[in-house]
Amino acid sequence: MGVNMTLRRLASIALLLCLAPAASAAELELVMIEQPGCIYCARWDAEVAPEYPATTEGKAAPLRRLQLREPLPPDVVFARPAVFTPTFILLSDGVEQDRIEGYPGEDFFWPLLAGMIATAQTP
Repeated sequence: MGVNMTLRRLASIALLLCLAPAASAAELELVMIEQPGCIYCARWDAEVAPEYPATTEGKAAPLRRLQLREPLPPDVVFARPAVFTPTFILLSDGVEQDRIEGYPGEDFFWPLLAGMIATAQTP
């Protein structure tokens, strides 16, 4: 990880820590919509997935993977259907709060996700 990425991660962690008490109000989950052969899904798997569960973001919003062409589980409500893969949808108590369509690369993914989590945790 470069210096700029480290600074961005530290800033996003600080933001999440400031809002941590609100996290108990709703259960957050990050849904990754994927499909076989998706090169950007594979890139996310290589760059982010190994460390995701150990990060502040991963602890605040554990990851659930769903296939693009499969029906949604009954405990998930999206604002609109996912069209692209990967699509990352932040759920609060099973209801969509925000999403990232596509994978913008590691340097952009973390701050975008941290902002989504912070917004979802704000009462």
